[in-house]
Amino acid sequence: MQKLNFPNYSFKIKSKENKILIFSLLRKKYLVLTPEEWVRQHCVHYLMSEKNISESLMSEERQIDLHGITKRYDLIAFKPDGKIKLIVECKAPQVEITQDTFDQIARYNMALDSDFLMITNGLNHYFCQMNYEKETYTFLKDLPSM
Repeated sequence: MQKLNFPNYSFKIKSKENKILIFSLLRKKYLVLTPEEWVRQHCVHYLMSEKNISESLMSEERQIDLHGITKRYDLIAFKPDGKIKLIVECKAPQVEITQDTFDQIARYNMALDSDFLMITNGLNHYFCQMNYEKETYTFLKDLPSM
């Protein structure tokens, strides 16, 4: 797999039925190792190792209802009170991050009310902090430790 713009992490990887699989710490099972999954699993390790987010406060690849339409988010980190602290949208490294990507995570956030947003293709990372009182957001160089 391609080298990403994350620190190096150790992953459990195996081969089964001519497919390469990676172990998901959050889902507790092996998943097909696609380029997007490679980015998502790096992001999970990054949030746990670098931003001190507990594994028990994260969720990946779950369905949400957006005004009657079912969508799936990539990764969410919760606050201890159950409110959402961070939404992460992961793309494969070859996928360019565009305005459509920002629009996608903004639509998710309309239903989730997260404090922070992160968009990554593993090579480029974008971070935003939401301000609901002023109805604005601010781009950050990095996420604060959570």
